[in-house]
Amino acid sequence: MNHLKGLHHVTAITSSAEENYRFFTYVLGMRLVKKTVNQDDIQTYHLFFADDVGGAGTDMTFFDFPGIPKGTHGTDEIFKTSFRVPTDDSLHYWVKRFDRLNVKHSGIQEQFGVKVLSFVDFDDQQYQLISDEYNTGVESGTPWQKGPIPLEQAITGLGPIHIRIAQFDYMKEVLEKVLLFKEIAQDGDFHLFEVGEGGNGAQVIVEKNVVLPPGRQGFGTVHHAAFRVEDRAVLDEWTERMENFGFNTSGFVDRFFFQSLYARVANGILFEFATDGPGFMGDEPYETLGEKLSLPPFLESKRAQIEGLVRPIDTVRSTIEFVKE
Repeated sequence: MNHLKGLHHVTAITSSAEENYRFFTYVLGMRLVKKTVNQDDIQTYHLFFADDVGGAGTDMTFFDFPGIPKGTHGTDEIFKTSFRVPTDDSLHYWVKRFDRLNVKHSGIQEQFGVKVLSFVDFDDQQYQLISDEYNTGVESGTPWQKGPIPLEQAITGLGPIHIRIAQFDYMKEVLEKVLLFKEIAQDGDFHLFEVGEGGNGAQVIVEKNVVLPPGRQGFGTVHHAAFRVEDRAVLDEWTERMENFGFNTSGFVDRFFFQSLYARVANGILFEFATDGPGFMGDEPYETLGEKLSLPPFLESKRAQIEGLVRPIDTVRSTIEFVKE
């Protein structure tokens, strides 16, 4: 069985695609590599922020479902998303940046022996930066070369996702017996699992939490998390494996930028399995990634309808020279 290669992307829900674009571009310095729509709800933007070239394992994506209420955090949810930065010193840079830009954060802390910095955005979406200083395992990506963050401090990819769950024993069994993760550390109710080559880019933190009520999905919460597989052949292996274990799956889904499989593995926890390719540069040149509304070929015939449904958002950055600060 081909193991999962690590995290592929995390998809969350925002109250405002415009504010979301500004926060990730101008505060976090991540590159918008694709401005498209939710393929299952074409009135909804789907924005992809990633490293310089949109590499698998580096992207955080967002839906802005019209009229959706604010979510609430609790148990039985993918609670927090991590982003990798190069060193412990990088976190000190980010503390100063967050203070200057009035981003709420908790200060630098330690988690399983690694330095982290938790923070929130305008929707109370939960994030943390995690230091790669002593990291081994899955390689990270390439920082956005022309973005506003000095390259030695910039975000390079996804780190561990943090799951809160009431039925911990069940979740542990799913991770270990079905998804082939290994538990490598424990700190009270917090358990660290990893898969494949391991390291920050292939880890999941699971918190046993029977105190909080279940989270309610809405803006400010995570919709699903995706794990990397090499190609369609491996994706088909995982379809067969998940169904043999009794999970209902979406079956094969062609997202054009990658190919996918979805399965709800526990209450409130939706996982996706996604191929590393084809990637985000097949329909746009590197210089202007994310600047136009990109539609997969099977939606191109509906472009006029879609452009009438979604409001225009100016995402042109190729004409802007960012001052690294």
